[in-house]
Amino acid sequence: MKILHVNALNHRILQDEKKFIAESDNNYKQRLISIADNIENSKDTKPILLLAGPSGSGKTTTALKIREILLERGIITYNISLDNYFLPKERFPVDENGKVDLESPLHVDKELFTQQLTDLFNGEEITLPVFNFPDQSRHWGAKLRREKDDIFIFEGTHALNPMVIGDIAQYAHKMYVSVRTRLQYDVKGEDDRLLDPAFIRLMRRMIRDLLFRGRELTATLDMFDSVERGEVRYIMPYKNTAEYSVDSFIPYEVPSYKSFILGKLKEAIASEPAYERFSPIVQALKEIGAISLDSIPADSLIREFIGKSKYEY
Repeated sequence: MKILHVNALNHRILQDEKKFIAESDNNYKQRLISIADNIENSKDTKPILLLAGPSGSGKTTTALKIREILLERGIITYNISLDNYFLPKERFPVDENGKVDLESPLHVDKELFTQQLTDLFNGEEITLPVFNFPDQSRHWGAKLRREKDDIFIFEGTHALNPMVIGDIAQYAHKMYVSVRTRLQYDVKGEDDRLLDPAFIRLMRRMIRDLLFRGRELTATLDMFDSVERGEVRYIMPYKNTAEYSVDSFIPYEVPSYKSFILGKLKEAIASEPAYERFSPIVQALKEIGAISLDSIPADSLIREFIGKSKYEY
């Protein structure tokens, strides 16, 4: 478990903010370059990367960065979201009470997914599904066929779950992405107060929901238990099956979130006692110095959540 103390974080920001940001981003990229090396070296036998992680883990940007690294080497690489393999609403699975579990891997069309990956590996043409979230229907998109040296990255929360991938792992690399670093936010050093990585991912989701999904901060907080329960049940049990495990924590990210959510979260906690359990986020943000958002490059992973990214999501 890696721990970053808020005092060290604040010192780096004050010392040289731009250098700190550049070093943080470069360290993350170097980890991905190492993984891309292995994928490139085994592309004949394992041309597929299955990339999973919980909500707010930064897996989409991570997948896009790996694609970018491979494209720079002249390797044609396709990124495909596992969300497009969701079953249409008329085929949604329900429990014994008739309720839909939105976090369940049973929402993924396993038969279609595994068949298409097998067809891709064998060089056969497939037609990619496209899931339309507003009406929860399925449409059909581009046709695709694997040519020699092509690589395919399938990214999604359930990309490691055996209920979804079956036995296709024999010709695929597996990768797990999540926040692992804990932020120690006790400035005086008298306590051992650590910000849980789940709260860092929650901050990412709160901002993304506010900016891009029209969802109020309190709505994201209300979904926290359901999302976490789904992760514990369906995602985390399979993280140890991954060949590559990546900590997606970016050292300067929490300071960049301060202006987006500190005030709103304080208001939410003041108005609803049930939100008091999220007060460690407020305490951490209050101890952390601010950072200039203009200093954050367009290819930063955290641009996935705060906007103005060079990548299309």
